[in-house]
Amino acid sequence: MDKQYLEGLIRQVPDFPQPGVLFLDVMPLLQKHFSATIDALSALMTEAEWSKVDAVVGVEARGFLLASALAYVHQKGLLVVRKPGKLPPPVLEQSYALEYGLDRLQLSALAAASGVVVVDDVLATGGTLQATCSLLQAGGHSVHCLLTLINLATLNNFHWEDLRVRSLWTYGHLAGNPRAEGADVDVP
Repeated sequence: MDKQYLEGLIRQVPDFPQPGVLFLDVMPLLQKHFSATIDALSALMTEAEWSKVDAVVGVEARGFLLASALAYVHQKGLLVVRKPGKLPPPVLEQSYALEYGLDRLQLSALAAASGVVVVDDVLATGGTLQATCSLLQAGGHSVHCLLTLINLATLNNFHWEDLRVRSLWTYGHLAGNPRAEGADVDVP
């Protein structure tokens, strides 16, 4: 399926969740073409890369949808990173800054250490992915790849150690901000 067509299904919601923020709603995309979206995300990694991964990590909440489908397709385990109070103890916790506030994330401290790929819907400032990778590292996991549907590159130059985020769509670029690996759609 044509990625430009799929991109057209992403709805832009101005001033949500607060004034000045443009929210990119991926739910119309997932509602109409979930399997095509999962296939496109899956293709951002080679089969050799997938073979080195033991689990797919979904970041609350839309990341759960994407990660669970990828885990099923590739027959991998599933881990979730959640907001506080959603996982039973013991948990590891990490605070982080959002583009419009502060928040915290938790990971089960009982999850077996493994090689993982982290999946989320949108990369904005990178706070969520930074906190997620820090949690995973604290839990003994090795992050092999970072996948998102959308990278808002004008808001970040995110990488974890030597890993760049691979995204289906990258919006805007800062000078010196190399194109996210795997991204092939630019929107000014």
